[in-house]
Amino acid sequence: MAKGRTIGIAMDYSTTSKTALKWAVDNLVSAGDTVVVLLVLSPKSDPVNKQLFEDTGSPLIPLVEFKEVGVCRKYGITPDSELFDMLDCLSVAKKANVVAKVYWGDPREKLCEAVNHLKLDAMVLGSRGLGTIKRVLLGSVSSHVVQNATCPVTVVK
Repeated sequence: MAKGRTIGIAMDYSTTSKTALKWAVDNLVSAGDTVVVLLVLSPKSDPVNKQLFEDTGSPLIPLVEFKEVGVCRKYGITPDSELFDMLDCLSVAKKANVVAKVYWGDPREKLCEAVNHLKLDAMVLGSRGLGTIKRVLLGSVSSHVVQNATCPVTVVK
């Protein structure tokens, strides 16, 4: 029996990141895989657990705990019932293990760090759809991750 893969899904609660999650469920995730929902929060946020895990990110948070309001509050996560429903469906329908990991800092750097730290086999993220000028001025998270991640990356529009 083949070993399950570890697949990272970058999540910022936007429509495009939820579309990326849906794409991963429909096209990539199989039974036995572990899906890691990667949240990168502002370094300016100051939740209770940030001081403990600022350098390494939170421990992996099982889906059942991730959905608890108290756990969300400790990590500075915004509870999102639509996302939780999508993750529940993924867990049941695909028989996949779903966990979350929270980082604080620059999403470009933290997502690339997550690839190495978690030994991800693949990463899926949404595209904000920035135009050429905004992409040059603001920098594109997806472009940076595609260029620098050490695993295959799929950007979903």
